[in-house]
Amino acid sequence: MNPNTITVEVAYALPHQQLIIPVHMPENANAEQAILASGILQKFPEIDLKVNQVGIFGKLTRMDTPLRHMDRIEIYRPLIADPKAVRKQRAEEGKVMKKGGGDAPPSEAS
Repeated sequence: MNPNTITVEVAYALPHQQLIIPVHMPENANAEQAILASGILQKFPEIDLKVNQVGIFGKLTRMDTPLRHMDRIEIYRPLIADPKAVRKQRAEEGKVMKKGGGDAPPSEAS
């Protein structure tokens, strides 16, 4: 590897599939350049960089963010449901949530 290059990973996950692609980039590369160089847009044509948000290690970032060696650029999918709306709907239905999500088992009357 050239001493003026860095290695980064570009990651995208679907419900039943995850892809992480290592990419060698120049030291001054940014997130958008790494995504384009990875070829991930050809594998997943549904990704739209004008719509999908990106992050580095779980923290939202901009496309022009400079990269560091061993960064992982993550491409996020849009949420299917708004978590706040789901909680509100459950509360209106009188359902109690257990820790970790899902419905709590019905409590037994003493």
